[in-house]
Amino acid sequence: MATGDAPPFWWEKPDWRAWALWPVSSIYGFAARTRMRTARREKVAAAVLCIGNLTVGGEGKTPVAIALAREAKARKLKVGFLSRGYGGSFSAPHLVNPEEDSARVVGDEPLLLARHALTVVTPDRAAGARRLVQAGCELIVMDDGFQSARIHMDYALIVVDARRGLGNGHVIPGGPLRAPLVDQMRFADAIVTMGQGSAADAVVRSASRAGRPVFAARIRPRGRSGMRGKRVLAFAGIGNPQKFYATLQEAGAEVVATRSFPDHHPFSEEEVGELASRASADGLTMVTTEKDLVRLRHAPGNVRDFAASVVALPVEAVFEEPGAPDAILRDTMAAWRERMMKG
Repeated sequence: MATGDAPPFWWEKPDWRAWALWPVSSIYGFAARTRMRTARREKVAAAVLCIGNLTVGGEGKTPVAIALAREAKARKLKVGFLSRGYGGSFSAPHLVNPEEDSARVVGDEPLLLARHALTVVTPDRAAGARRLVQAGCELIVMDDGFQSARIHMDYALIVVDARRGLGNGHVIPGGPLRAPLVDQMRFADAIVTMGQGSAADAVVRSASRAGRPVFAARIRPRGRSGMRGKRVLAFAGIGNPQKFYATLQEAGAEVVATRSFPDHHPFSEEEVGELASRASADGLTMVTTEKDLVRLRHAPGNVRDFAASVVALPVEAVFEEPGAPDAILRDTMAAWRERMMKG
């Protein structure tokens, strides 16, 4: 379930709805705990760095994955991305071609990742990892899959939104947690808080007690966005649209109107028509995320034509400590070398 589909009470103080669902959440949490503790994880002949989160929804995993891959390439490492994808299914791991593949088939995030490094999509992450190893990858950056991947993770970096944290702290369906916090933290190697705020303090304290390093990062506009002074209609179909709107304001735009959709939303002709009409009537520039624009450009008919009138705000993840990416990669590769020596 994506945050855009999630009930608003997930991100508020626990109320009667969260507690009414507590018995079901307990069953879900028990199943998730058991799955994580008993999973047989295949060891592959490459270092595996997992970028995950504790809750459903977007916390900034993909920009963090890209930032770390960029650092790995600067270190002359052959890096590849591994993603489950969103949309189509494949009988075998599929190597994403950003020039030919459709977002409806491979997913929007894999198309963004494929601009930076080899990217494989498949529900079978073990098979996908083997495909990347065959392609010569020394480092596999796995976008998501922290709770469910069936491959050994040499380093698991957990991204937590500093403004939203864990929401009401309850497990699905009473809250956004994918599994109980204490059980997830057993498998985490480090935490990165994304943005400003104190909502992630509970996770930071848990990580500190467990001796896990905590890094800080933020999403910022990439390069010269050209947004300063523009009056915009901002729309997004991502896990956390409010984060996107805040970044637009940081870029200097005047956000006059917003429209939020569920994560990975397939835009309809009626929806884009309404957006175009509102923007035209009020003299607004239509702005969305890179991920949403990818989906628009791969949509059929009038929706694809609509994409030509939309501007995307490019963003990047930036660590507050310049040495953080190097430390993460150094520990990942050290864990992999130790694993390989032990056989």
